[in-house]
Amino acid sequence: MAPYNVGNSQLRLAPSGSLEIYQLERRWSEHLPMSPVEGCPTVFQAICSLTPGLHQYKFFVDGEWRHDERQPSVTGNYGIVNTVLLAREPDPFPANLIPETHGSRSNMDVDNDAFQRVVTLSDGTLQEAAPRISEADIQLSRHRVSVFLSTHTAYELLPESGKVIALDINLPVKQAFHILYEQGIPVAPLWDFYKGQFVGVLSALDFILILRELGNHGSNLTEEELETHTISAWKEGKMKVRQIDGNARPFQRHLIHAGPFDSLKDLALKILQNEVATVPIIHSSSPDGSFPQLLHLASLSGILKCICRHFRHSSGSLPILQQPISAIPLGTWVPKIGESNGRPLAMLRPRASLSSALSLLVQAQVSSIPIVDDNDSLLDIYSRSDITALAKDRAYAQIHLDEMSVHQALQLGQDANPSFGFFNGQRCQMCLRSDPLHKVMERLANPGVRRLVIVEAGSKRVEGIISLSDVFRFLLG
Repeated sequence: MAPYNVGNSQLRLAPSGSLEIYQLERRWSEHLPMSPVEGCPTVFQAICSLTPGLHQYKFFVDGEWRHDERQPSVTGNYGIVNTVLLAREPDPFPANLIPETHGSRSNMDVDNDAFQRVVTLSDGTLQEAAPRISEADIQLSRHRVSVFLSTHTAYELLPESGKVIALDINLPVKQAFHILYEQGIPVAPLWDFYKGQFVGVLSALDFILILRELGNHGSNLTEEELETHTISAWKEGKMKVRQIDGNARPFQRHLIHAGPFDSLKDLALKILQNEVATVPIIHSSSPDGSFPQLLHLASLSGILKCICRHFRHSSGSLPILQQPISAIPLGTWVPKIGESNGRPLAMLRPRASLSSALSLLVQAQVSSIPIVDDNDSLLDIYSRSDITALAKDRAYAQIHLDEMSVHQALQLGQDANPSFGFFNGQRCQMCLRSDPLHKVMERLANPGVRRLVIVEAGSKRVEGIISLSDVFRFLLG
């Protein structure tokens, strides 16, 4: 017998509703209660064991019998019932199991609209037949996104009101990171008073490199010096080609910025090509660029929000939007047995040291790492921005990176600020492999959400991760 997750239908119900599933094998008398998936409150699931063969099932929703109109179904003695076929080898879908059309979607809202599914059993492992999207649809969608981004400017990203925080380059590093933490921002532009211009940015990655420098016994930087060490002094040392874990890597010597009239496409490409999270939007009315004004910090999430808003009511013009993310070459996925993956997905156990987490963030050049249990089920996520929590009350001076675990570091940050790193009440933003691309894009367009962890419904086993940069690399080809 094999476990089968009947939650793949992903039924949406009101929070107060109830949902049960009945099977023919149980003579339609015994039911399996369905419960919301953790992290996906609108998705209900139930897990049961089924033998290979054809199985029939129906849903009992708030006292009413229903079936899933978008899944295979047949009509028989018990009315319209859904079916699922479990076979030892992949078989063609039987003609009598083709979903029937019953008018509009009046009685059930299903997330995974776009495809039929055959479940097969291969060496005891359940597999889904993923839908295929044509190259023509991909190219058409990319062209229309490119046209939109090319004809709209960074000026449209500017909010009606808000604040932008910049730091003086002569500010002590310790004080600067305390400001980042208190303001809840991961990055801030740097202002040089003597040059009269913006000269760079300070980010959470700088703090990570500084903490690793402090932990290096051969370092010339001491905790006492950190109290007075200025941002300017740190940047001057960082500009030199330094050895980071054996890899010589030159750092940027100039500020990556854009103007308010640059196109959104040029802005997105500038972020991707320079591998930065944000780009300051700076305007100067003088021909020589003097007296610059910092207008905004642009990010991919803001650009993605413009795309979602523009195509929200004309999603049919982008064929890829309705496709499940599993059918699109998008993101980093955990390789299946026998598959090769050029870019392995970095994950850590909660007992791993904070030192190993920081090293992995730098070496893998990623902004976050899923924290999983021994079954690879998602527990939490550690991001670069989480490191700024150690700036509060000089916590960095009271710990040893090799001795503190990732779990302890996350707990320390949450104890200091219970809402730090949370969005909509959750630290880990998740999605399912069956979620359509438009749903993933809408979530990533929210400020503060830079990636979604793809999990298996029910077990929360990590299957992959999709970042903002992944989406834009796909959309821009």
